[in-house]
Amino acid sequence: MVLIPQAARRRNRGFSLVEVMVAMVIGMFGIIVMVQVFALSEERKRTTTGGGDAMIEGVMSLYGLQRDIRMAGYGIGDTKLLGCNVLLRAGVTLNAMAPVTVNHASITGQDANTDTLLVVYGNSNGTPQGDNVTLASGGVATPTSFTVNDYVIVTPLTRVAACGLTLAQVTATNPATSLVTLSPAPALAIGSTLFNLGQLPKIVAYAIRGGNLTMCDYMTNDCGSAGNNASAAVWVPIANNIVSLRAQYGRDTRVGTMDGIVDIYDQTTPAAAAATTACNWARVSALRLALVARSAQFEKTAVTAAAPDWEGTNANNPAGSAAHPIDLTAGANWQNYRYRTFQTVVPLRNVSWMGVASGC
Repeated sequence: MVLIPQAARRRNRGFSLVEVMVAMVIGMFGIIVMVQVFALSEERKRTTTGGGDAMIEGVMSLYGLQRDIRMAGYGIGDTKLLGCNVLLRAGVTLNAMAPVTVNHASITGQDANTDTLLVVYGNSNGTPQGDNVTLASGGVATPTSFTVNDYVIVTPLTRVAACGLTLAQVTATNPATSLVTLSPAPALAIGSTLFNLGQLPKIVAYAIRGGNLTMCDYMTNDCGSAGNNASAAVWVPIANNIVSLRAQYGRDTRVGTMDGIVDIYDQTTPAAAAATTACNWARVSALRLALVARSAQFEKTAVTAAAPDWEGTNANNPAGSAAHPIDLTAGANWQNYRYRTFQTVVPLRNVSWMGVASGC
């Protein structure tokens, strides 16, 4: 008979209860650590992904706004038109038409503490300075620059203080007689001017609604009516998680004759009834704006202590400019999101190309 030592017999019996429990505790600690690492990794992944989405939305939104603002004023950048009320069609009037208007009176319903933009420009091949009427019957100097269905605005020889104009459409042209027929047919006195906006003029409004950048087209909708100001069918979202839009005019404040150089930035929209309305618009040759994009990831703790800054946050930047800070406090739990700010200064080149307007 072979005798087995007592130590060997204990090893053959396996792990003791204490050893198993210690192993389980060690394993549980390992699982807890792995779960925490995984959760933290996923949280960082969502934050990074959300930040990337905000970057894309912000860049694309700013690009779209810049594209329209650069074109602003094409076909209407003349003191005969600037600041006039224009009847677009029956029941829809665009008051105080200008290349770009910050917080136009007809636009309401935007998110609190955000600005709106109204941009106007044409797409014709004619001269931006308009075409002079040479015959009372409707003859113009260059009839070949007009085609059927072009949108035009007729201005009188002498601008009146409270000018009310009408958007008409070309129904026929006759190069042989220099005649251009319009509907509705306005009075065409010799010396009046036809401004051709082309067949696809843009009159578009931008506003932040429900945390999204939205757009409304005045050529197809009455964007300023009380019912349509809150209509999702009229105000179409074009970018998600854009929570703020800030904008300021860049204006020439030189005393005496203007020099076309931007001196200050503010939100002073030229008064429609003032005798100097057209000249005041001619002095606005740039727009400074900022978009704030928000990450879609809601953080459990406050990660944003204060609203983002931009060039318009502080007054006197440059000297004489007004302060117009970004304000996000209207949104619930706004500090539990991360933000990116995109800003630029867009020259209104179709205003600058006018040079020094006569009498301004």
